[in-house]
Amino acid sequence: MAGASLLALIDDIASILDDVATLTKVATKKTAGVLGDDLALNAQQVTGVKADRELPVVWAVAKGSLRNKAILVPAALLISAFAPWAIVPLLMIGGAFLCFEGFEKLAHRFMHSKADDDTEHARLVEAVADPAVDLVAMERDKIDGAVRTDFILSAEIIAITLGTVAASPFPTQVTVLTGIAIIMTVGVYGLVAGIVKLDDAGLHLSRAQGGPTASVERALGRGILAAAPWLMRALSVAGTAAMFLVGGGILSHGVGVIHHWIEGVAHDAGMLPGVGAIAEALTQALLNAGIGILAGAIVLAAVSLLRRVLPARAGVH
Repeated sequence: MAGASLLALIDDIASILDDVATLTKVATKKTAGVLGDDLALNAQQVTGVKADRELPVVWAVAKGSLRNKAILVPAALLISAFAPWAIVPLLMIGGAFLCFEGFEKLAHRFMHSKADDDTEHARLVEAVADPAVDLVAMERDKIDGAVRTDFILSAEIIAITLGTVAASPFPTQVTVLTGIAIIMTVGVYGLVAGIVKLDDAGLHLSRAQGGPTASVERALGRGILAAAPWLMRALSVAGTAAMFLVGGGILSHGVGVIHHWIEGVAHDAGMLPGVGAIAEALTQALLNAGIGILAGAIVLAAVSLLRRVLPARAGVH
């Protein structure tokens, strides 16, 4: 009996671990949009910080991110335990916010010229070089701003993950939410640290002298220096696109009529001979992205209207 009980316990543990692994994979896929944006945003946050302070700044923001998640994970578990009805509305709010952020980035890109961005970058570089500037205060402001941004993105990640594990047992919810929080923090800030030091690595390699591999190292260094800015742009574009895909997917799943319409159109596309599976997946992704773009435009218009109305009312009083 004891042996049978032990085997049953091992089987239960294995089953739980299998569920946790599966749900963690699903949650990781669903939060990929936020992850891409998180990488781009946090890598951009250290722009203007001196090279020898980049890694300490990333580490400070990473610690702030862990504190954020130490607040958000218990809050999510309390919601799941005492107000499960709030999970879907929170997911919808999170999806709408993702779409809003994505569309705001698109609007900024079209409304601000490259000259404006170059001027801002030059201002940051000049500030770092100016001995009169309080670099400690500037660094602290950057860290505080990055931690605030991380809180919003972490809340989105935790909300999406909570929606994935909402129907699972409480121990599984705890394990998956905690695992995602740790994986995302280590993954994001580990990659951010690597990204912000790419130019230093490229510069070091490009100055290689002597040795049989010096010419190869110099060529590799020049290649890294040339590729680093493109990597940042690619991360930003991929992050924005993924925000529309993930946010639009969340919103469409929350509205039955839209969800069934997208499924129907995608199913029809899947009937195409030879390319049915690809056409179905692509159609579903494009329609979700379209919903995301439309929702982002609506939310941005509403937010812009509120920004104009509220100051006007404040001025009247």
